Amino acid sequence: MSLIDWILGKPLATSEERGEQIGPAAGIPIFGLDALSSAAYGPEAALTLLIPLGVLGAAYLVPITASIIILLAIVYFSYRQTIQAYPTGGGSYTVVRQNLGAFPALLAAAALLTDYVLTAAVGISAGVGALNSAVPSLQPHTLALCLVILIVVTIINLRGVRDSGLVFMAPTYLFIGCMLAVLVIGLLRTLFSGGHPVAVMAPPRLPPATEAVTLWLLLKAFSSGCTAMTGVEAVSNGVKAFREPVVETARRTLTIIIAILIVLLAGIAYLVRAYNIGATDPGRPGYESVLSQLVAAVAGKGGFYYVTMASILLVLSFSANTAFADFPRLCRAIASDAYLPTSFAVRGRRLVFTSGIIVLAALSAVLLILFGGVTDRLIPLYAVGAFLAFTMSQTGMVAHWRKQRSPGATRSMLVNGLGAFVTAITVLVVLVAKFAEGAWVTVLLIPGMLVLMRAIRRHYHQVALEIASPSPLAVNDLRPPLVVVPIEMWSQVSKKGLRLAFTLSPDILALHVTAEEETDWLKDQWGKLVEGPARRAGLRPPELVVLPSPYRFRVTPIVNYIHELEAKTPDRQIAVLIPELIARRWYQYFLHRQRGELLAARLLLAGSQRIVIVNVPWCLGVETSSRGSREG
Repeated sequence: MSLIDWILGKPLATSEERGEQIGPAAGIPIFGLDALSSAAYGPEAALTLLIPLGVLGAAYLVPITASIIILLAIVYFSYRQTIQAYPTGGGSYTVVRQNLGAFPALLAAAALLTDYVLTAAVGISAGVGALNSAVPSLQPHTLALCLVILIVVTIINLRGVRDSGLVFMAPTYLFIGCMLAVLVIGLLRTLFSGGHPVAVMAPPRLPPATEAVTLWLLLKAFSSGCTAMTGVEAVSNGVKAFREPVVETARRTLTIIIAILIVLLAGIAYLVRAYNIGATDPGRPGYESVLSQLVAAVAGKGGFYYVTMASILLVLSFSANTAFADFPRLCRAIASDAYLPTSFAVRGRRLVFTSGIIVLAALSAVLLILFGGVTDRLIPLYAVGAFLAFTMSQTGMVAHWRKQRSPGATRSMLVNGLGAFVTAITVLVVLVAKFAEGAWVTVLLIPGMLVLMRAIRRHYHQVALEIASPSPLAVNDLRPPLVVVPIEMWSQVSKKGLRLAFTLSPDILALHVTAEEETDWLKDQWGKLVEGPARRAGLRPPELVVLPSPYRFRVTPIVNYIHELEAKTPDRQIAVLIPELIARRWYQYFLHRQRGELLAARLLLAGSQRIVIVNVPWCLGVETSSRGSREG
């Protein structure tokens, strides 16, 4: 087994795709990790902004969470309808493309792509934040830990949908089990103590209030807490990944994910208030996540605490998997409409869209490096893209139901219309509340992506027009090309190039570059080495053209001569045969000058339609055994 097969798994045939389809058990960790793990950083993001309120901050988290849960329920019912109406998947982009047109669809796509990149970065950084809470000595290594986890998640996703589901299943259900246990224990302690439980390990004392409660502060906290809703769309994007019956399986998976998320959000908010838990300043010494404080307050810092924190770390880190599952699928849908490079629509060795996975990993790495791997710095950029996509999707579904006019269409249209209305208001709230803190970046990024995608589409359209040819093949006035063979020195490599040239055309020019201090050995021996054998075989001998190079350039004189030759022979094609050494080991590549590649690149960049480039490789260690037969 090769190293690539060991890391990424053996290639899968297209016929094996059915075996890669999943049910709810695997669908929850693949498409639900983002939503479920947001219970760890959504409430904390809201509480961080409520730090100036002191003890009141924990109290205000309850109504803020209740508002988020109501919004979550509305979006949930909307996406159930989206799954039923569009069982082929594609989410917001497909819905908007078919109902509102190309430009709104690109707006939704740009918002979603931005959201998925931030999902990957925020999830991983939040996971490392949980690890730092449990082991504070690791805090100086935050960025390095983030990048290591990113690499691991990328490799797992490159192995395919089924393998990633199996890998993420255990930590996902461990997280759900531990968190439900914490909530049950905490609720029982609260009930038995009359609503005032005594913490097993007291959380840090909340500071006195330094600000009064204002509507603006609550709106900012609500906008940060709305990050708990990201990932809701994931199932609707990946419907085709589920096994038959596709719609029923996808809707069941979405229902389970949302139900668990609502329980977690409500339970965390209630217990945070009961135990007077507040957020600590992230990125500073002494930082401890809200969940770390909550688990310690409910169960202490024993074995259960470390198991729970480990599950939180794993789930937060692996929550990036939702983005890795959906970002490539979205890119495939956009690429199919020629708004992204066509490579995004091609399945890789494990039936996943490899290009999308690699691009997402690279963009996430850039974000983590820019923001030092600290979650709180990324949160302001986060919710705008998600809620803009929600709004566009629900608006598209309203248009869909208006076209359908089927029984129940009016009710469905009202559900989606309500979803569009409340998510549009949320977009405005998040944008205004977080604009100065970084949301302005998405305001620039999304239009920039729109311009880029339209430019890609325009390029593909222009290429299609240029290369289109309805006429049949023309076979009249055919002439052999004028063949040019650059020869650096007399060797097996140059001999192979000349032998191929004789099979293509009787008109052959051999180009040899010499510096002033070099002896012209090849010119003196040309008659013996080439002209004599050619004449004896009844062939026209190649003409040797010696190009002087006073500045010791090797490639430039050849390029200039070929362009001059092209100008002198407007009725001929020019075939440039480039003999070159090919190293069998990657490290040997650096031991040889790559002049052949440079020559080919310069000729290609010139953009001539009459110059054809043919590489003539001499593979080291492979062709030696047949040297005698060629010389004979």
